[in-house]
Amino acid sequence: MVSTLELNRERYISLLSRLIGESEFLQNNPPNYIPQEDRAVKHLLEVLRPHSQECSGPLRVEHISYVEQRGNLMVEYSPDGAKGHIAIMGSHLDVVPANPLTWNWDPFKLTIEGDRLYGRGTTDCLGHVALLTELMLQLAEKKPPLLFTVTAIFIASEENPTIPNVGADMLLKQGRLDRFKQGAVYWLDSCETHPRIGTAAVMIWSLKVIGKRAHSSLPHRGINSLELAMDAVEYIQKRFYQDFPPHPGEKDYNFATPSTMKPTQVCCAEGNVNEIPDWTKVKGDVRLTPFYSIEECKTKLQGYIEEFKKKLDQLCRGPSKYKVSASKESGECVAHLELTFEGQAFKGVACDLQSRAFQYLHEATKEVIGESLPFSICGAMPLVGDLKEAGYNIQMCGYGHSSVYHGDNEYCTFGCMANGLKILGRVLDKYNASYEEIFGH
Repeated sequence: MVSTLELNRERYISLLSRLIGESEFLQNNPPNYIPQEDRAVKHLLEVLRPHSQECSGPLRVEHISYVEQRGNLMVEYSPDGAKGHIAIMGSHLDVVPANPLTWNWDPFKLTIEGDRLYGRGTTDCLGHVALLTELMLQLAEKKPPLLFTVTAIFIASEENPTIPNVGADMLLKQGRLDRFKQGAVYWLDSCETHPRIGTAAVMIWSLKVIGKRAHSSLPHRGINSLELAMDAVEYIQKRFYQDFPPHPGEKDYNFATPSTMKPTQVCCAEGNVNEIPDWTKVKGDVRLTPFYSIEECKTKLQGYIEEFKKKLDQLCRGPSKYKVSASKESGECVAHLELTFEGQAFKGVACDLQSRAFQYLHEATKEVIGESLPFSICGAMPLVGDLKEAGYNIQMCGYGHSSVYHGDNEYCTFGCMANGLKILGRVLDKYNASYEEIFGH
């Protein structure tokens, strides 16, 4: 039945072209870019409405908005007598910003070169939005006698959590996802076709170091905040890797890397090159595989800073020291360090590999492309960890390309997206074949 679905190239590219044409207004990086997801929703409604219940079709289409111009969309296919629920969600309507000056093509216009479809959002995630729309359209057209309800959920505000209560977070809070606890949720926002079975918890940290300005020729009279920041980060990293080493579970889940704690940005007080900076700020992230506690990690990191502070008297770099004795000109000066965490941490996920939801995805992938190589990376997916923690059976899949995630010249391939439709169709057929055993009478 559903496993025979084929991606309609003309219709898929037509919709994707319209979505990419809106991507300039879907960029998400407040305050500079606040997306208007309803600009994408209108194109989905145009193709779905003829098959909606209001037009005597089988699809129940619901536009759900919590913030003006920033809607979510739920599309439900529920044949008569359907019992049980399968949700496919995660395909989001916002994109990360793109700089046209660094692209070889216009990022806000779909460019087709052979099998490759270029444009901002093709892999992450408008290509999946168009794919999931096509799945629902074909269910509406072919009307397969599924014994359960299939719901596609297109979400707003996935790329940046700065503005809360817009997308999937509100759907969860409002109970709009409750019915899917008894079924399965497939998160369609991944890459490489193979099932993604693990993600890391991610939190952003910031280290502020206050020293004392001085002339570079007199380092003993100042406290070099930049040198101190380097030493502090080195100490924190050393302690982190002692307490959070590679975990045995990472091998079972085929994680590409173990947990990491690293700096990614640094800035310091402006001045001449011959001035010792009196303050430095270092920012970075922790990516913690789901076998460790993010709260325990936070506590440990604060503890490392306190340990380090007690060693300031013993530390130096040549004549540079982190405590300056009192002089005629000024009193004693001791460096100050403060570690803080920004925003709310994303939770990591280890999918249930014994569940039918995973087994069906694993089998379907193997049947379509000849092999299934489940993998995990230390990237984060907003809300996925919250859903898993709340008791949802969540699995992750996607048909984009990780090499261009959030990058210049982003693309997807029609062939991978076509395979994606076949895989999702086979998953639904497998549920249908096991209906009585899974959902009961």
